[in-house]
Amino acid sequence: MCRLSIMKKYRFFFIVTLLIFAFTVFANFYIIKKTAGKTFDTTEKIPYNKVGLVLGTAKYLKNGQLNRYFLLRVNATVKLFQAHKIDYILISGDNSRLDYDEPNDFKTELVLRGIPENRIILDYAGFRTLDSVVRAKEVFGQKNLTIISQKFHNQRAVFLAENKGLNAVGFNAGDITGKYGLKTHIREYLARTKALLDLLFKVQPKFLGPKISIG
Repeated sequence: MCRLSIMKKYRFFFIVTLLIFAFTVFANFYIIKKTAGKTFDTTEKIPYNKVGLVLGTAKYLKNGQLNRYFLLRVNATVKLFQAHKIDYILISGDNSRLDYDEPNDFKTELVLRGIPENRIILDYAGFRTLDSVVRAKEVFGQKNLTIISQKFHNQRAVFLAENKGLNAVGFNAGDITGKYGLKTHIREYLARTKALLDLLFKVQPKFLGPKISIG
C-alpha cells in the first residue's frame, strides 16, 4: 500500500473519531441543558406527582457486594414517599432471567422499610431507561411522573420522558465517588449519546402490552 493511501486511511479514521467525539460532547451538553431545573435533591422543592418511577439496577455487584446505587435509590424512594410527594411507586427493571429480578429486589427492600405493598407496582420489562419511561406512559397510563435515580441518570431519563410526551421531574438519589462511581459516569456519557440516537431513529421499547391501571 502506498504512503498516500495510508495517509488517506488514517485521515478518514481521524475524521470519524473526531465526529463521534463531537457528537458525544454535544449529546451530553444538550441533555444537561434541556433538563436544567428538572431534577431535585430535596423533597421540599420537588412537585407532587401521583407516581414515582424507580429505575432498576442490580442489587448485588458481580463480586457479590451490595450495589450502593441500589441502596441509595431505595433510600430516596422511601424519603419521597414519606414526604407525601408520591402516592404510588412503579418499579421498572430487568427480569429477563429467572435468577435476576430487579423489580422484586426493590419491592422486598421497600416493604422492609415500611412502604405498603399495595402502593408498589412492578414493571418487569424495564430493560432500558427508554423502555421504562415509555411503558410508564403507554402501559401504566401516566402523564406526569417523578423519576427516581441518581442525578446523572435522571437527566437522561427526564430528557427521554419529555420527548415521549411525559411531564417528568427527577428526584436525585445519592451518588457514589471513587473508582466505581467514575466508571459509571464515563458509561453515562455514552448512554446519553445512545439516548439521543434512539430518539433520532425512533427506537421503540422491546415490549409494551396490555394497559395496567395504577390507583
